[in-house]
Amino acid sequence: MSETERLYEQRAGLGVRAFDEGLRKYMLGVYNYMAMGIAATALVAFVFVLNPQLMQAAMGLRFIPFIGIIGLGFLAPRMIMNGSVAMAHGAYWLYVGLWGLLIGPVVAAYIGVGLAPMIAQAFFITASVFAATSLYGYTTKKDLSGWGRFLFMASIGLLIAIVVNIFLGSELLSFLVSGAVVLVVSAITAYETQMIKNLYVQGGGEMNNRMAIFGAFALYGSFVTLFIHILNLLSLSND
Repeated sequence: MSETERLYEQRAGLGVRAFDEGLRKYMLGVYNYMAMGIAATALVAFVFVLNPQLMQAAMGLRFIPFIGIIGLGFLAPRMIMNGSVAMAHGAYWLYVGLWGLLIGPVVAAYIGVGLAPMIAQAFFITASVFAATSLYGYTTKKDLSGWGRFLFMASIGLLIAIVVNIFLGSELLSFLVSGAVVLVVSAITAYETQMIKNLYVQGGGEMNNRMAIFGAFALYGSFVTLFIHILNLLSLSND
């Protein structure tokens, strides 16, 4: 039995119904924050649809939000977990805003050339993959913590490949990288969901806003990354 399972049984034994209800509310809070982040990103994309000039300007500055996202990816977890609730909200919504600036113009460009159905298809596939892998991470009895180092190294490698492809512009490399990203991020989603659940378990059944925001931060990034690369795969497949 893993340490997490032992803690879960110990806490649950003190009050199964109360503990499970608290866990349900905690995870619902995580997913609610994440959903609000996705809705905010969609709103940014809609703004770009209505303003093509703004979209072009944002496309020209896309490296700024890209660098900001990478930086926050490393700094924000510490800010969220160790800072105030206000700082946690600030870090999360800044992260959401940067993602909106990065992918909003891309989504608007697809819609502008009549590919709105592809956007909808990519979103549906993303939601399905995310739901399946997150549910697996939540329900599995297998300890996924051992995946952490491998997934981190795989993410670094894929990030390097993405940057290289920006300069090479190879469709084949883009297709292969996007396929690999979907597989790796799917695994990351399961890993993160179990980690988020374990934060509650290891915290003795106590939840707070910062924990929920941290969980939303992790899962939001995975969802948006899945969406971008599933959209890219659909686009390349239809060329």
